Amino acid sequence: MPKYILKRAIMSLITAFLVATMTFFVMNMVPGGPFLAEKAVTPQAQAAMEAKYGLDKPLFQQYTTYMTGLLHGDFGLSIKKRGRTVAQIIAVKFPVSARIGGMALVLAVLTGVPLGAIAAFNRGKFLDNLIIVLSTAGIAIPSFLSSTLLVYVFTTKLHLLPSLGLKDARSYVMPVIALALYPSFYMARLMRSSMLDVMGQDYMRTARAKGVTTFKSIFKHALRNAILPVITYLGPLLASLMTGSFIVEKIFNIPGLGSEFVSCITSRDYPMIMGTTIFLAVFVIVMNLFVDIAYAFVDPRIKLK
Repeated sequence: MPKYILKRAIMSLITAFLVATMTFFVMNMVPGGPFLAEKAVTPQAQAAMEAKYGLDKPLFQQYTTYMTGLLHGDFGLSIKKRGRTVAQIIAVKFPVSARIGGMALVLAVLTGVPLGAIAAFNRGKFLDNLIIVLSTAGIAIPSFLSSTLLVYVFTTKLHLLPSLGLKDARSYVMPVIALALYPSFYMARLMRSSMLDVMGQDYMRTARAKGVTTFKSIFKHALRNAILPVITYLGPLLASLMTGSFIVEKIFNIPGLGSEFVSCITSRDYPMIMGTTIFLAVFVIVMNLFVDIAYAFVDPRIKLK
């Protein structure tokens, strides 16, 4: 296990380096600059701002300067939010997205896994067909549409929930549901397929032949093996949810990392784009590593090499 973790850590550092390099050069290939949107900026003022942020230097020198700072944990200064570092902005925005994403993940798991197991246990019956129809519809509906429908029903019509900001506990209800809908139904379909495959294995037929109760055979034997594909999905899902959904955060006016990422792209805030991209990449890598390690605990037959 330690050797495997060390190997994955080295691979993760290489991946993060490649992501940072690609993002840096791709952003600099896009025509324009971060100061073009500034009102009434004289050439002298623009030259001064470029010199302040090192944008007047040759591209390769900018790259080496940035990567050197990155090795020391310095993501640089935000161009648009002057006086604030990228690390400070991420430290403020990330907890907001993480709270909503964490709650959405819990809701998705508590909903999707049981629904998939129930559908598999009732294969071909009305309940199975109903869950399949609901999950297909849930996957097909985009998050901006589900968010809009939630606002229309619970805010405009019923006046039960606030639709903007995070003022109190009720403000979390609609964003969490909007974020959890797609992964809930996706996990339900994933769990159903995996459960059906496991329930057809020889050891399951042997357990039933020995008189093991249906409840015990399903939840002790089948569920533990069937949940492996769901665990695989949880890695990137956790990273995606906890780093913020820009669509949901924009609709509900949530000051999270997702909406901040979109804003920094539209304003061409180079250091902010680089910082959030690297942060997301590292988060995905770490979550995938945790998933691989979790395999060994869920299924002892899996050996990490």
